[in-house]
Amino acid sequence: MSWLQNPIPSPDQRYLIAAITRQQQLTKPAGSLGKLEELAVKLASLQSRAMPSVDRAWVSIFASDHGIANAGVSAFPQSVTAEMIKNFVHGGAAINVLAKQSLAHLEVIDVGVVTPLGDLDIIHRKIAFGTANFLHQAAMTKADLEKALLSGKEAVARAIQHKSDIFIAGEMGIGNTSSATAVACHLLKLNAPKLTGAGTGLDNDKIQEKTLIIQQALNKFSEIENTPLTTLEYFGGFEIAALVGAYLAAAQSGLAILVDGFICSVAALVATRINPELKPWLIFSHQSQEQGHALILNELKAEPLLNLNMRLGEASGAAVALPLLRSACLLHQQMATFEQARVSQAE
Repeated sequence: MSWLQNPIPSPDQRYLIAAITRQQQLTKPAGSLGKLEELAVKLASLQSRAMPSVDRAWVSIFASDHGIANAGVSAFPQSVTAEMIKNFVHGGAAINVLAKQSLAHLEVIDVGVVTPLGDLDIIHRKIAFGTANFLHQAAMTKADLEKALLSGKEAVARAIQHKSDIFIAGEMGIGNTSSATAVACHLLKLNAPKLTGAGTGLDNDKIQEKTLIIQQALNKFSEIENTPLTTLEYFGGFEIAALVGAYLAAAQSGLAILVDGFICSVAALVATRINPELKPWLIFSHQSQEQGHALILNELKAEPLLNLNMRLGEASGAAVALPLLRSACLLHQQMATFEQARVSQAE
């Protein structure tokens, strides 16, 4: 897994300065477009071009099941993971609608779904039929962890081959809020009540049960290292590891990243612990309704673009935020300068 440590380039300061200069010349009071200005400047520095663009967006949905689901931490059975993948293929999910709206390329990758998916028109990278139950043993082996990380790297390679200019990752997997919660708790040395939320829609009693199960697992494996890779090995999911690999590979390749909700933000936290140079390449789309997301965003010192009380996953929050990035780029590209419009500037 040495590739995880490959260098990540810094944002291009020449284009950062050029973009700030252009923003100051556009026909508006300086700073009046707020975060839209900041987004355009950031994207210019990440893409090393005077006129940034996110017209060619790439969305990779990683899907896997979790052994911890057998402990009753979800409101839905594991069969729903496969049913939702079929829904993605048939175009009926939220992310299908949103990707179509933005003309984004959408792919679905099976990295560990329990149900056999046959010749379904997806990318088949199944590592195992779900992870082990981390209440009793490590969720995955080191070898399987490496495969999961590589599946994320492969997705980024496809995005780059298609000349994408922004990368969005999503996830699907019953039980994955429990996995993400355990990963974050162990990595940050927090107890489960700090981060455990409703996931797929648990009531308060079920949330308490879920919290106790996660805490029991954290207690059982409290002596393991809280390094990023060991944490993923014991508590992670194949799709969460794939997200980690994808984020690192995208940044290493100079591809800007739009991060989705709670689970993706936990993956971003893990990835930044592997290489802190990743952080400038991350744009955080929204703060979800999942209880622990605000804490994770705060840990990452991230300012999400939106807060719409979403908690669906499958990259839906990032896809909703994508038009904001497009607006930021179009304003930067197409607004007239004071000189072009012959508008007097304030003295």
